[in-house]
Amino acid sequence: MYNYNNLYKYARIPSGKDFCIFLGDKMEAARPLDALNKARGNRVIVELKNNRQYIGSLTSFDIHINVVLQDAEERIDGEMKRKLGTVFIRGDTITIISTQ
Repeated sequence: MYNYNNLYKYARIPSGKDFCIFLGDKMEAARPLDALNKARGNRVIVELKNNRQYIGSLTSFDIHINVVLQDAEERIDGEMKRKLGTVFIRGDTITIISTQ
């Protein structure tokens, strides 16, 4: 019988909760800030609570998940509305950050 416990590795985050993330074809343990650090310098999609999306190169972030994007574009309902350049997005408005 296969031991499924070896498939998952968990990390403890400051709130005390364990979690793991799926990358490609395997599950890897990571902290949220580690995952963001891997995405630094790459294009990301940031979706906000108001359903707007901002797409740009992730320049920096902090522990509150406030992010700075360069060469950012704003999309509403999947349609590009405007090019913004460098933007700062407050972390408590973000619902999803995804690499392109």
